Amino acid sequence: MTEDFLLLNGKKFYYDEIANYSFRNSIPLNGYETKTLEFCRSWLNGIQEFPIQTSGSTGTPKTIILSRAQLEASARRTISLLNLQEGDLMLVCLNTEYIAGMMMLARGFMADLQMVIVEPIGNPFTLVNRDDKIAFASFVPMQLQTILQEMPEALPQLNNMKGILVGGAPVSPNLQRELQSIQAPVYHTYGMTETASHIALRRLNGTEAADYYQVLEGIKVGLDKRGCLTIKGDVTDNELLVTNDIVELLTKTRFKWIGRVDNVINSGGVKVQVEKVELAIAEAFVDLTDSPRFFIAPQPDELLGEKVVLIMEGAAFSAEDETLLIERLRNKLPKFEVPKEVYYSPSFSETATGKLSRQRTLQKLGLFTE
Repeated sequence: MTEDFLLLNGKKFYYDEIANYSFRNSIPLNGYETKTLEFCRSWLNGIQEFPIQTSGSTGTPKTIILSRAQLEASARRTISLLNLQEGDLMLVCLNTEYIAGMMMLARGFMADLQMVIVEPIGNPFTLVNRDDKIAFASFVPMQLQTILQEMPEALPQLNNMKGILVGGAPVSPNLQRELQSIQAPVYHTYGMTETASHIALRRLNGTEAADYYQVLEGIKVGLDKRGCLTIKGDVTDNELLVTNDIVELLTKTRFKWIGRVDNVINSGGVKVQVEKVELAIAEAFVDLTDSPRFFIAPQPDELLGEKVVLIMEGAAFSAEDETLLIERLRNKLPKFEVPKEVYYSPSFSETATGKLSRQRTLQKLGLFTE
C-alpha cells in the first residue's frame, strides 16, 4: 500500500491532513500550492463536480463544469494505456488550475501513484531529484525541449519512464527530431478541457511513430458538415461535442489533424490554412539551433483583402537572413501562402497555461485583430 502523502514543492502533505486542511496554519503556502491543495481536498472529500477554466488559447476563457465521473473515465484510460501501477512515481509539472495538470492529480489519486508536484516552470527537471525513478510525466513541448537541450544528464530519467505525454501546443520538427533520443514512448495528445484532457494520442518517437492520432478505446469520433471532428463518449457525458478542428478521418479510430476551421486566411480568394503555412516555416527553421517562436496572421490588404504576415519573437533578423527565409518558403508554398511581411515582437503574450496568445500579441504590436 502506497503511503498516503504527496510532495508539493518539496513539502510533504499527508492525504488525511489535506482532506481536513489541518496543515493550513502550520505550513506557509504560495498561491499555486493553495490552488493545488484545494483541488486535492475536493477530490479526497468526494466532491462530484469541478469548475474548470478553459485556457483561452482559441477564444475567450470560460468556466465549465466537469463531473467526477468524466474525470475518472479519462484517468482510467491513461492509467491502463501506460500500465501505471500503485506506487509508481509521477511528476506533475503542469498548471493544476487547468485540465492538463488537474487530470495528472486525478490519475495520481485513481492509481495510488506517488505524486511529486512542482511549479510549472520552463525546465521542471531543475526541481527534480536526480535519483527519482519517475514512471510517468506530462509536459508542454517547450518544457520537454528545454530539458533535452539544457539537461542531457536527465535523459536516463526520461528513458526509464513508462510513458511521456506532450500536449497543449504543436510539436515542432526540431523537437520531434530530438525526441528520437528518448527510449520511453512519447505521445502527443489531442483533447481539450471539455473532454477532460486527451481522447486520442499520436506516437512521436521510435518505430511506432505516426502522423495520425489513435482514438482511445470507447470514444466515438466523426465529422460534421464542415469536416470538423465530433466526439462522443463518457468523457463528454455521452453528449456529442462538435469541435472546430478540421481533420482527415482515416478510419473510425484514426485521424490526421489539419488545423482550426477558424484559422483560415482568405487571401486573394484563396483559402490559406494557417497551420499548413506554420509547418512549412518550422521546416525552414529546422537547421537552426535556436529557432524563434513564431506564428502567421492575417492583415488587411487593399488588393488581396487579407494578406499573410509572419510574426516572430525576439530580435529582428538581418535583411539577408529574412530574405533567405522568404526564399525558402517560396520553394515550399504557393505564392498566396508566402508571408508578405515580417514583424518582430520582443516577447509573445501567453495564456495562464503558457500557450501563445496570438490576439494579445497582435494587439501589443498595434496590428489588426478581428
